[in-house]
This record gives sequence, C-alpha cells and structure tokens, in this order.
Amino acid sequence: MREGLFIRKNLEKWKKLQDDPATDPDEVASEFTELVDDLGYAKTFYPHSKVTPYLNGLASKVYLGIYKNKKEESSRIVRFWKTELPLVVRKYHREILYAFLIFTGFAILAAFSAAHDESFVRGVLGDRYVEMTEANIAKGDPFGVYKSEDQMTMFMAIAFNNIKVSFVIFVAGFLLSLGTVWFLFKNGVMLGAFQYYFFAKGLGWKSVLVIWIHGTMEISSIIIAGAAGFVLGNSILFPGTYKRLDSLRRGGRDGLKMLVGLVPVFIAAAFLEGFVTRYATMPIWLSIFILSASLFFILWYFVIYPIRLEKKIAVSNLTENH
Repeated sequence: MREGLFIRKNLEKWKKLQDDPATDPDEVASEFTELVDDLGYAKTFYPHSKVTPYLNGLASKVYLGIYKNKKEESSRIVRFWKTELPLVVRKYHREILYAFLIFTGFAILAAFSAAHDESFVRGVLGDRYVEMTEANIAKGDPFGVYKSEDQMTMFMAIAFNNIKVSFVIFVAGFLLSLGTVWFLFKNGVMLGAFQYYFFAKGLGWKSVLVIWIHGTMEISSIIIAGAAGFVLGNSILFPGTYKRLDSLRRGGRDGLKMLVGLVPVFIAAAFLEGFVTRYATMPIWLSIFILSASLFFILWYFVIYPIRLEKKIAVSNLTENH
C-alpha cells in the first residue's frame, strides 16, 4: 500500500485518538491494539517517513494514559478519603450548619417541653423504656440497657440500624428536603427528651460521660446525613443554571458521597456503643478522653480539614497561574 493511501485511510481514526480518546476500557484497548498494528506497519514499509514518529508518539501518549488510569484506580480509595470527600463536605458546609441548627433547635425544644410536662418523656421514649430505665436506676445501674446483650450482637445491630437511619434521612431529601427536616425533628426530640430525663434524675453529667462516648459520633453522623438529604432536596428545589434532572444527578451524587463517608463513622460509633459504653464505671479521665477524641475527629475531618484543603488547593492553583 502506498504511503499516501495508508495515511488517508487511517488519518480520521488517528485524529480521533489524538483529540477525543475513548474512556471505556474495552474501547481503549481495541484502539490501542489497532494503533500498535498501524505503527508496526509504518515501521516496516515507511521507516523514514514522518508518519512513523507521529504514530510512535501517539501510541506512547495512549499507553501513558492507560498506565495513568490504572495508577489512579489503585489510589482511588485513598484519593476519595483524602481529597474528594473533604472537598464535597466543604462545598456543603452551609447545609451541615443548617442541619446542626435544626437538629439542636428541636432537641432544646424537647428538653424545654419535658421540663414543663412530666408526660412528655414517656410520650417520646415510650413507657417501656422509661420503666426499664427507672428499674435500672433503682438497682444502681442506670445505664444497664447497654449491657442487655453481648457485645458483638449489639455492635452488629447498632451498626446496621445507624446506617439504615442515615440512609432514610438522606432519601427523605427527595421530598423537597421536608422529609429530612421531619427525621431531624424526630431524632432531635428523642435526644432532647432522653438527655433531660437523666438530668431530671440527677444523672445528667454522668449520662454525658457515658452515653456521649458513642453519641458524639452517632449524633454528628445523623446531622451530616441530614445535610446530605438537604443537598439532594435542594438540587430539586434550586437547580440554578442546570436542568432540574442534571441538578438532581449532581446533588444525588454529592449527597451519596457524604453518606458513604459516614459509614465508617457509624461503624465506629456502633463499636463504642457495643463494646465500650457498657463500662459505665470506667475512670472519668478515660471517658473524657474517648469523648474528646471523637469530637476532635468529627470537627477536624468534617470542618477544619476540608477548609484547609480548599485553601491549599486555591493557593497551589494561584501559584501555578503566576
């Protein structure tokens, strides 16, 4: 085949490889194989032609792209936790703040209601739970409920329930964010009534040192799941310059990333509740240490680190542009 015919026959394919490479792995492999065949043909019949180094450079570019993609896939998990998730969280710090304020507001409202209505706590927590807790208080073991089952059974059940609750709060965002508000209301009221009950029994600070060992991560995760629900709901309500369906896809993707990021936190909270909280007689310093470490981690990973990462990237981009 003459060189001119060879070039005319394959030029469009080469230009596509150069300007618009495939992203599907099977297509990339097929195109790379064809390109290597063309390069071998050119080296054989046109060794001194300009088309040979051109195809050699194009093949090198495609190969490096394949190698880079493989390397990126291997570090995908690390990149998700180190960069991708924190940047998504930073993008929606406002929604996290709204979820925190709504949840906390309902918890305070519930505590205030419980202080003025003795039947409120029973109405929220149920007669059975209140009577069981009162019986435990009478026996001198007010937090005995955390010893009612063996550690592994409690851990598995609590982890599953926590993940389920967070998923429901997120999906409720489809109801224009109102569903998420409702679940934040329910959980906030339960926490407010629950915490007031122990303070009313003279066990307030003791309950903080025991229950918030796992509650710090658990409650923080519920709030962040609520923020993910707001991201989903707001993508429907406020599409901005995007088509509503495209906005929903973006909001659903970002909200789901936030939800996935909470799974290890919920598992850690379940571990603490199943294996640690039951030791209500542990030294106060140890309880404060665990509680403080949990709070520090939540504030660092979901608030401080995302802000620092965003600033670091902004400075890096500014330096490169200059």
